[in-house]
Amino acid sequence: MARLLSVNVGLPRDIEWKGRTVHTGIWKNPVRGRCRVGRLNLEGDGQGDLAGHGGEQRAVFVYQIESYRYWQEQLKRTDFVHGQFGENFTIEGMPDDAVCIGDRYQIGGAVFEITQPRVTCYRVGIRMNEPRMPALLTSSGRPGFYFRVLQEGEVGAGDEIVKVGEANERMTVTEVNALLYSPNHPRDRLQRALRIEALSPGWRASFQALLQSQTIAMGSGNAGLAPAAAAHPAAPGFQPLAVASIDQESADVLSLSMRHPDGQPLPPALPGQYVVLRLARTGGGPPLFRSYSLSGPLSTERYRIFQLPTNSPPTMALSAMSVRRDSPRHITVLPGGGSLARAR
Repeated sequence: MARLLSVNVGLPRDIEWKGRTVHTGIWKNPVRGRCRVGRLNLEGDGQGDLAGHGGEQRAVFVYQIESYRYWQEQLKRTDFVHGQFGENFTIEGMPDDAVCIGDRYQIGGAVFEITQPRVTCYRVGIRMNEPRMPALLTSSGRPGFYFRVLQEGEVGAGDEIVKVGEANERMTVTEVNALLYSPNHPRDRLQRALRIEALSPGWRASFQALLQSQTIAMGSGNAGLAPAAAAHPAAPGFQPLAVASIDQESADVLSLSMRHPDGQPLPPALPGQYVVLRLARTGGGPPLFRSYSLSGPLSTERYRIFQLPTNSPPTMALSAMSVRRDSPRHITVLPGGGSLARAR
């Protein structure tokens, strides 16, 4: 039987990192006693960057104690405490390769549904004092996952986790995570993922964009089967944005700020918004797709993301990305020099 080992909450605060101030809620501490779970948050919890975290689809982040043990071995560390990975629920059982998007669980007096894998952000590297951590989490196949709250209620450490329902279309968190981050995106698996009703709008739009890019590349396909994004009343296809600045935040972290090429206002970011980058390999071959949270203060002038190390080739051309919104729109990023050197 799976169990809830710890409920962890924390409010945003300012910390000093690499000579700059970062506003973050990545530090979570165990709660004593019971904790009220609301539709958008746990009582006493908050997020520092609402453009990249939180919201109904990512109300509760879940991470497994088995993954703690894996990272303790990989990183040769013994100092981990509950909440170490910024999770709200530290659990025993429910590995990423066994639970599926759309599975529903009762914990204490609340009911939850799995909506998506975690999209890692540079702040987990700050919390872990390990700059490689976001890339390691992405490549490890141990991302953890998010719950949305179907029924509000109280939870507490020691509660049993009881499965009360599941999606008709079965894809595990590991499978869905790999479908976005791996270089291969089989069309049938994209279509299968899109049939999962509980899949969050952000991930759904990412897979729709992948499916659309395959259709465009083939130069054929039934227009009636085009993804929902194609029916959005925004301009069709990809809209250009220019890279306004590329800043080396640290030895392992690169930030990119992007603006409209004509200086026009950008749509303001929404809570939980993130982006998918399409990275062209300099040596040819199929493009790579990577997902990043939008970071920084809310702005209609610029979008900012952080590029982190991956196992990809060291130099890649930054060619396109899709802004994740409830009604998705697509944009193209045009770097001034044509190619982007990945931080080594």
